[in-house]
Amino acid sequence: MATATATPPTAPGPKVNRIGLPVLEYRGGKTTLCAGCGHNAISERIIDAMFEMGVKPERVMKLSGIGCSSKSPAYFMSRSHSFNSVHGRMPSVSTGAILGNHTMTALGVSGDGDTASIGMGQFVHLLRRNLPMIYIIEDNGVYGLTKGQFSATADIGSKLKTGVINDLPPIDTCSLAIQLGATFVGRSFSGDKKQLLTMLKAAIAHKGTVMLDVISPCVTFNDHEGSTKSYKFMQEHDEPINELGFVPSFEDIEVDYDHGTTLDVRMHDGSSLRLRKILEDYDPTDKVGAVKTLMEAHENGEVLTGIFYVNTEKPTFIDLLNLVDQPLGTLPESVTKPSKETLDKVMASLQ
Repeated sequence: MATATATPPTAPGPKVNRIGLPVLEYRGGKTTLCAGCGHNAISERIIDAMFEMGVKPERVMKLSGIGCSSKSPAYFMSRSHSFNSVHGRMPSVSTGAILGNHTMTALGVSGDGDTASIGMGQFVHLLRRNLPMIYIIEDNGVYGLTKGQFSATADIGSKLKTGVINDLPPIDTCSLAIQLGATFVGRSFSGDKKQLLTMLKAAIAHKGTVMLDVISPCVTFNDHEGSTKSYKFMQEHDEPINELGFVPSFEDIEVDYDHGTTLDVRMHDGSSLRLRKILEDYDPTDKVGAVKTLMEAHENGEVLTGIFYVNTEKPTFIDLLNLVDQPLGTLPESVTKPSKETLDKVMASLQ
């Protein structure tokens, strides 16, 4: 008599997101950065955020300049478009790429040297235009690719492994970004997984310039006693300005904080950014107040993290230019190139 054979249970497949992709599709090549580098933690959070938000990798353009930080795009979202520009020139390349196809999600990764020194001239103009992109500064206070000299974000009194003391004032990229026109400005720590992931998901939902300064300790040149960008210093001096919650538009939005303690900001795609105040009376929509808070914290030796400023009403550079819905890069020459008759009329009008 034949006996029935039990069917072995089917192994569950990999977890997929709302567009049916596993997290593996959001990964990149194997990192060549130092073990323990904060930049690698940032790459992991970018992978998590893009996966959880259900962003199509092919609809993302990754842009960078030169430096350890600018190598990072190779380590996440290998299916996305990528352009590694020359030192400090990522903002202008980003501007051209976004104007060519503003339907893409633009993600720029830079460093404190690439942005705050050689690239400062281009960085400030990107900010004032409110170009729709996410701009991440992987901030370690040193030039990690050229033996650890101080960068322009290094704090007064911070010390190198060689014993050299920095006596120049730092550039606060967050204060600068708020004053010059960015519409989503925050700072996080590469070691704070929850906060950074929430900020990145909100950044994806924002329409405008997102500038995130992420303290990312350099384990080779700037993770020692006397450094203000080390893991130990950040763990001891990190002062969150708000607790962050984020509910994507494709999930049910529920209030889970007590009345009067929370500010909900509706993002452009319908998502909700929920900010629970920790500092009394702090309002992230108050531009002047945000700059004042950052300046006071600097005087007190505190490193504030969280979202300092958000504005969902200001028009973007794309809005100001009144571009057509179809990406310029896909328009035929017959539409983008003036005819001979049109050019003749223009020339005649100038005679």
